[in-house]
Amino acid sequence: MLTKRIVPCLDIKNGRTVKGVNFVDLRDAGDPVVLAKQYAELGADELVFLDIAATLENRRTMHDMVLKVAEQVNIPFTVGGGISSVEDVDDLLHCGADKVSINSSAVKRPELINELSDKFGSQCVVVAIDAKEVEGEWLVHLAGGTIPTELNLFEWAKEVEQRGAGEILFTSMNHDGTKSGFANKALSRLSEIVNIPIIASGGAGTIQHFIDTFKEGKADAALAASVFHFGEIPILELKEELRKNNIEVRL
Repeated sequence: MLTKRIVPCLDIKNGRTVKGVNFVDLRDAGDPVVLAKQYAELGADELVFLDIAATLENRRTMHDMVLKVAEQVNIPFTVGGGISSVEDVDDLLHCGADKVSINSSAVKRPELINELSDKFGSQCVVVAIDAKEVEGEWLVHLAGGTIPTELNLFEWAKEVEQRGAGEILFTSMNHDGTKSGFANKALSRLSEIVNIPIIASGGAGTIQHFIDTFKEGKADAALAASVFHFGEIPILELKEELRKNNIEVRL
């Protein structure tokens, strides 16, 4: 059985880790380099680093910070934000990233997924999908959740897989920062539609929420931010509880 992964997320703005609720009301959560080192030491399976203002500010991800984080961690490290070309990815991989996450740029030009997969391999390409349930339909949003589209989450996920993505990072905007649990119904449906791993994001508040997203949501990995940043759920304790619930994790 493949082990389930626990993935802390570092949302970066102005060189600091931030965390909000429903993608707004951001508050400071600390130095990303220090946090990254702590997570690697405390048993995180992977890290995700998202430069959340890069697309809005029409600039590339901060390479110097990627370099600093990469020097501190010995676990897989995914970087996203403002990535729109093969050259961008080449630069980030040279800075120490193991994988890249693309979101808005993939929707605007879906061929980018094919190009990155062909050049670097599908294992390197994570497509992040931020979606919001609006009147019963899950619609994809761009630019840090600020731009709604008519694109259906499930149709887009299928296309993403067909174009060569190795993984999908699905964030429910309805659940983000609420600590009310993950969007397990949508996650479960996603897992039936695609055959690539799905990272659940948005809504972690308790250890039970992680148990539920692995069992009910059929997620392959669970990503969270504030519960880890502010010490509410220690990663080792979380993994021990998952093990007790017959969910295979790396200890």
